[in-house]
Amino acid sequence: MLRIKTFTIIVVLLQLSFQVQAQKKKKKRITIEQSPKQELMYDNINYIDAIKTVQLFPMTKENQLPIYTLGDAESLVLSFDDLRGDVRDYYYSIEHCNADWTPSRLSVLDYAEGYNEDRIVEFKQSQGTMRHYTHYKTVFPNEYVKPKVAGNFLLKVYEDADKQRLILTRKFYVLRPLVVVETQILSSSFANKRLTNQKLNIAIKTGLTISNPHQDIQLHVMQNQRPDNMMVLRTPMFIGTGEIKYNNSETLDFPANNEFRYADLRSFKGGSGQIQEIQMDSLAYIKLFTDEDNRDNTYATTYDENGKFYVRNLDYENADISADYAEVEFSLRTATDVSGDIYLVGGYNNYQRAPANKLKYNPTTQKWTVKQQLKQGLYDYEYVLVTPDGKVVTEAFSGSHFQTGNDYQILVYYRRTGTYWDELLGVGNASINNKENKN
Repeated sequence: MLRIKTFTIIVVLLQLSFQVQAQKKKKKRITIEQSPKQELMYDNINYIDAIKTVQLFPMTKENQLPIYTLGDAESLVLSFDDLRGDVRDYYYSIEHCNADWTPSRLSVLDYAEGYNEDRIVEFKQSQGTMRHYTHYKTVFPNEYVKPKVAGNFLLKVYEDADKQRLILTRKFYVLRPLVVVETQILSSSFANKRLTNQKLNIAIKTGLTISNPHQDIQLHVMQNQRPDNMMVLRTPMFIGTGEIKYNNSETLDFPANNEFRYADLRSFKGGSGQIQEIQMDSLAYIKLFTDEDNRDNTYATTYDENGKFYVRNLDYENADISADYAEVEFSLRTATDVSGDIYLVGGYNNYQRAPANKLKYNPTTQKWTVKQQLKQGLYDYEYVLVTPDGKVVTEAFSGSHFQTGNDYQILVYYRRTGTYWDELLGVGNASINNKENKN
């Protein structure tokens, strides 16, 4: 009888042991490989290929530059997708920069309030998509991350609170509005450019006492928020009481370019006028109609968003997590012996020229092609040429026409006497020939 009881006890203990081991196995954590360490670059960079569709803008102004006004209640919104599809601990912080985007000499205590680090706690995984991803979103400034001086700032997002494991960096601006910017847009002062260029005259008005405007003030003027199409101006033509004018006939003379080409990718079911072919397999593949070289064509009125992109989904609600990704093929028909490199650029890739968006010539189709992984939405884009000597020709395949609709952004930086950093004291916006978009 004693042997039977002992045997029963041993069996029960063994069963309990197996159950414990099974529970431990189930609870075993799946190891996620960390993002690699990266070298910081003071630019709009995605350091990981899996990071897509990064957006940073004022909360109620999706199409505007990311500008935060000191003391204002409106915050900035950052969002992005991680195509690795898991859930990771992402943190972010900010760093003050000079007007030329080099790091300033200000310490963290001088330019930021709070801890200058916060965790991104809002995330959702995609729903019903063929390409699985995790969508992250955060809003700042807040009690943990808040700039307290004006100027250029770099937002840094990194994994596991390790600032070397960068996944993205984005530029944004902090404004102390002490300068009013007035702008006039005319045709070029040069006779041979009057049909192709747009000329800006700028006046700034302020109550500040600026002892040396030639040294203390600089203007950065961008066309359509493009860092690759920006001019910097330091020398004014007129200095008066409370007013400084920049109206030299030879400065701020921009090629107007042409209206952007655009791709409507809002639906993978119904398609759009730009889509030639849609293939749905394990992932979506979209082939757009071939673009033509328009450099010698006359101006034709079309609608665009001046280079911007918008995440939109006509197939399902909540585009943030229900919009799918597709491999999108772009193609351009132009000369086979192009001298230089052709790149596909737009707001979606910050107009940056990288191997991933460089076109290659296909001798079979006699076209230049490139593929991009894009989320459902509306995309403006164009082709630019980089010549062998490094010159970027934005109008190489589209031509340039004064009638083109463009937006211009004017940033006024001021370095006070005795200080060692640049403050952003004024922002101006000017538009010309813009047409209401029918979309």
